[in-house]
Amino acid sequence: MSDASSDPSPVAPDAADESAVTIDTVATVDDELLAAFERLIPQLSSSSPPPSRQQLAALIDNSETVLFVAREIGSEGTTEGIIGSLTLAFYRIPTGLKAWIEDVVVDEAARGRGVGAALTNAALAEARTRGSKDVSLTSRPAKEAANRLYQRIGFEARETNVYRYKF
Repeated sequence: MSDASSDPSPVAPDAADESAVTIDTVATVDDELLAAFERLIPQLSSSSPPPSRQQLAALIDNSETVLFVAREIGSEGTTEGIIGSLTLAFYRIPTGLKAWIEDVVVDEAARGRGVGAALTNAALAEARTRGSKDVSLTSRPAKEAANRLYQRIGFEARETNVYRYKF
C-alpha cells in the first residue's frame, strides 16, 4: 500500500451500491501506485501514457498539487486496491488563489458507485481549507455521467470559451 496522509474516513455508498470508499492524499510513490496508473490512465486518455515513477514523484512533491486516490473498503473493513484518482492543482493570480481539478478517473469496474463524488468532494474540501476562491474543471459533453455528477455536486457550467495552445 502507498503511504498516504489524509482523513481516510469512509464515504457513504450510493443506494445502488453496498460498498464504501476511502480517499487518501498520496505522500509517496510505490509499486501499487504505479500499477494503478498503468491501469487507470488508459481508461482516461488514449493519447497520454501513464506517468513514470519520476513523474508521479514530481507531482506529489509539488506543494501546489494534491493527488487523491480512492480505495474500496472491503467486506472485512479493510482497504482494497486503488480504484480511482483525481489531481487538484492550485495557482495564485492577482485576484486570489484558485484551484483546478484534472485527470479524474475511476476504474471501469467501480463506476456508478460514488467514487467520483467522493474524490471530488475531498478535492473541494482541500481547496476550501487552503482558501481557494473557487474550483474549476472541464468535462467533455460526451461524458454524460461525469457531467451529471459535477452538476449534482454544485458545479455550474460557465459561459466561456476554453482555448488550448498545443506544443
